[in-house]
Amino acid sequence: MRLIMKNKTLKRTYDLAKPHKKTIVIVSILSLFVAIIEIIRPYLVEIVIDQYLTKGIVQQGFLTITRIGFIYLALVVISNAIDFIAIATTNRMGEEIIYSLRNRLFRYTQNANIPFHDKTSAGKLFVRITNDIEDISTLFKEVIATFLKDIIMIIAIMGVMIYISINLSMMAFMAIPFIIFFSYTLTKMLNKIYDKAKIIRTHLNTFLAESIYGAKIIKIFNIQNEKQRELENYTKTYRDTRGTEGIIQALLPGIMTFLENSVIAIIIWACMHHWFGIDLEIGFIYVFTTYINKLFEPITRIVENIETVQEAFVSINKVYDILEERQYLEDFETGKELKKLEGKIEFKHVWFSYDNKNWVLEDVSFTIEPGQSIAFVGKTGSGKTTITNLINRFYDIQKGEILIDGINIQQINLRSLRSHIGTILQDPFIFAKSIKDNIRLNRNLEEEVVKKAIDLASANEFVEDLPKGMEEIAKERGSSYSAGQKQLLAFARVFAHEPDIFILDEATANIDTYTESLIQKSIERISSNKTSIFIAHRLSTIVKVDKIIVLYNGKIIEQGNHKELVQAGGYYSKLYDSYYESLG
Repeated sequence: MRLIMKNKTLKRTYDLAKPHKKTIVIVSILSLFVAIIEIIRPYLVEIVIDQYLTKGIVQQGFLTITRIGFIYLALVVISNAIDFIAIATTNRMGEEIIYSLRNRLFRYTQNANIPFHDKTSAGKLFVRITNDIEDISTLFKEVIATFLKDIIMIIAIMGVMIYISINLSMMAFMAIPFIIFFSYTLTKMLNKIYDKAKIIRTHLNTFLAESIYGAKIIKIFNIQNEKQRELENYTKTYRDTRGTEGIIQALLPGIMTFLENSVIAIIIWACMHHWFGIDLEIGFIYVFTTYINKLFEPITRIVENIETVQEAFVSINKVYDILEERQYLEDFETGKELKKLEGKIEFKHVWFSYDNKNWVLEDVSFTIEPGQSIAFVGKTGSGKTTITNLINRFYDIQKGEILIDGINIQQINLRSLRSHIGTILQDPFIFAKSIKDNIRLNRNLEEEVVKKAIDLASANEFVEDLPKGMEEIAKERGSSYSAGQKQLLAFARVFAHEPDIFILDEATANIDTYTESLIQKSIERISSNKTSIFIAHRLSTIVKVDKIIVLYNGKIIEQGNHKELVQAGGYYSKLYDSYYESLG
């Protein structure tokens, strides 16, 4: 199982890098040039030491110490220039990868169905789109830039060291198994810690998102101290987890430094005592110890990058676990396109459950004729909102059929279907944009259409009183407006898009009686020839609808107009009497 997971992780990483293979090849070639220069530079110092300084001369033929110095300096400049190009190219590649991945992930969240959002917290998605993407970004922008060069450097330096002295090389290479052992052991420990830290961070971000969005509730119930203690528990657990990680991480460079200096000491000792017949000049001893340093430097860097790589791999898996979950994606491409809806809606023996266990609707059947106004009534949890969700096809039913204009809803293109349905919720969402943009919703609607919609929604007075009118920018989640004002904007938004079917789910609950009467006239005027569906606890708002359907525990128990149901003296009649008793 672990091997399968590793293979899957590598495949996912390859999937990200695949479009940039040419860039990776170019960076590899540039890294090869840097490696060659890094190998040549110590040789120039060796020449100066063994062939000039030890002999007390400054020139041999054309070459002088000064000219060798200029060559050395030129190689440094060339090496740095190539390194700059390689790093800049890799950073550019990393940014493109992250640009593509973040867009893919956001597109997934937008195209995912409501069940996906039901089971996935907003905090978790924030972590995936922000923190996890940044972890992956570090892998491609920082690690990849040095990894290729480091691998080439290690191979090249080991080759040259063997060429200089195979005996000394074998002594130096004896440290490599220890490096591998410590790296593997500590990496294994770090991997477990990373997974745990990721989980804690997700919970922490979810908690923070909920606490920020729920700030008013926290203040109303005066539970700031309790929330603070809850946060401290999360942060303490996260701090302790990262603290353990820091201790393990701190061991790595220390171990590498100790091994490096131990090997250098052994090499110098071996040269001084001519072990194994070793007899190197001072310059070659310098070159060899320099190569040891240059060998351990990329190895140390690779080991130090283990944390980054592991975090990136965990993040890649977290992101791809979402992207590869195809069952939650809605299909907006296939299905029948509807240019115009008559507005006939039929439920035929519909059974529905959110969890495939507990039925929310049981064998529900009804018909709404084109242009008819219908109200669903029942206690909380009876299935009223569920019916509107099913009409929008936010969920698919388990049994039965839902027909729109005689067509099974599952055969209609989703985008087309929803473009003909205007739904107003009890708590509408307002974006941090202008009034105009909140009504247009990125559609190319003429300004006159927006103004007409504002007028139909009786929102003129509210909008005109704003300092910038329709150009006024709302604060986050519309917090600068009252609940009633947000509801007026929601009505204007729906009116502007001219749907063929209206669904109002407790849409006037937060509006004062006067404004509600104006809205009611607008609804009657605009929906006189369109199908309208109402869900309301204020029974006074639905007395004029064509038909009232009464639900109880997911079943239809009564149907008829207001007068018929009151005269019948059944469940609706009792609800109506209770409603007016509560007003009195």
